[in-house]
Amino acid sequence: MKIVFFVHCFFPDHFYGTETYTLELAKNYRKWGHDVVIVSALFQGEPAAAELITRYEHEGFEVVLVDKNKIPHVNIKETYYQAEMRPVLTDILADLKPDIVHVTHLINHTSALLEATKALDIPTYATFTDFFGFCLTNKLEAADGALCAGPSRTRSNCVACYLKETARTSKEGWIKYANNGTSAKLIASAVTALRKMPGVKNSVFDQTIDYIAERPDILGALYNGSYAGAVAPTTFLREAYVNNDIKVPMKTLWFGIDVDRTPKPERDAEHIPVIGFIGQIAPHKGTDLLIDAFNRLPKGSARLLIYGPTDQDPAYMEELKAKSAGTQIEFRGVFESKDMVNILRDMDTLVIPSRWYENSPLVLLNALATHTPALVSDVRGMTEFVEAGVNGEIFDRGSAEDLYRKLSAWVANPQALYDLAKTTNYERTPEIMARETFAMYAKTPETV
Repeated sequence: MKIVFFVHCFFPDHFYGTETYTLELAKNYRKWGHDVVIVSALFQGEPAAAELITRYEHEGFEVVLVDKNKIPHVNIKETYYQAEMRPVLTDILADLKPDIVHVTHLINHTSALLEATKALDIPTYATFTDFFGFCLTNKLEAADGALCAGPSRTRSNCVACYLKETARTSKEGWIKYANNGTSAKLIASAVTALRKMPGVKNSVFDQTIDYIAERPDILGALYNGSYAGAVAPTTFLREAYVNNDIKVPMKTLWFGIDVDRTPKPERDAEHIPVIGFIGQIAPHKGTDLLIDAFNRLPKGSARLLIYGPTDQDPAYMEELKAKSAGTQIEFRGVFESKDMVNILRDMDTLVIPSRWYENSPLVLLNALATHTPALVSDVRGMTEFVEAGVNGEIFDRGSAEDLYRKLSAWVANPQALYDLAKTTNYERTPEIMARETFAMYAKTPETV
């Protein structure tokens, strides 16, 4: 069987969760005798390729690369549905002739891919790794920082998110006043109501609102009419799609982790607890909450190691470095995936203080698999995996105070933290995950 994966970006330049998940499925499918090709893309703004379509090899897999610099999106609609991509994707599919298409992310390809696979009558499946299918920002976080259930009837909450983000870079006109959650929500409510009144429409902005308002309906129709089945990595994510009218047959399958599961070394009496953070250093990831909580601990009672790129949000990074001056906080940058085990082995707990709905982050599963207790914010995409007092703890989302309380208890009694390593584990492997995912292609003959 020939299976073609479509992913928004891929190795070697992109190496986060979705890319790793795609590669793990591909490796197992190939091991079982299937022909696997990966179709990826360059984000517009990345260094351009020589041609619109180029090919390269990664770990023995053919990777077809679409350069989005040559077909850039020019408005919001083209970030989720770009008609210009359809003939390009149709040509790729006609050349590859897959028996199955499995989409692990639509960004860059956009939902025009689903029109192409349907026209060619190719069974198409998906893994929903975030909220792209119904949320403008993919984060399901409201403009005021509250957790969101999805687009409202008027879509004004989606417009508010757009306005707040635009206000970060726009210093012209009235949009600059939507620079916080409260003002963004008020302005969004006003403009979504006023745009329906004769004589007050601004043609450019009105079109943008239309594109935002249409997004859930366009994606919902294409998802429901094109996908034969889908996988969600958490029960919460599956329920979020169902609650937002995605009717694709869907199953919850936890991700698998390929990692050395050797028990964590015993800590001696002189050991100082090591608190760790691995991920994007950005406001929605809550790195500032962790630093604020850590700085309240008794001096010298613990160390904090922060791993992640330091160039994603320079202003935020400067703020964090100022808070960390003169403390036992170290910014250690990024590392190669092969080093994950040793880095986690040296940590006594991994903290994931995210403000948004994480969805089975692979770093959490790696931590649990390496017997590293996790301290996570109270959002269902993570709490599904963490049992307080068994493999970690849970703190109130957005609360540096509650995060400090949890850390303080461990620092005051570090042996209790070290003992958690003995009851922390995650046994699910990529092969188990791949077999259960492959079984989703039920209408196609299996040769596993």
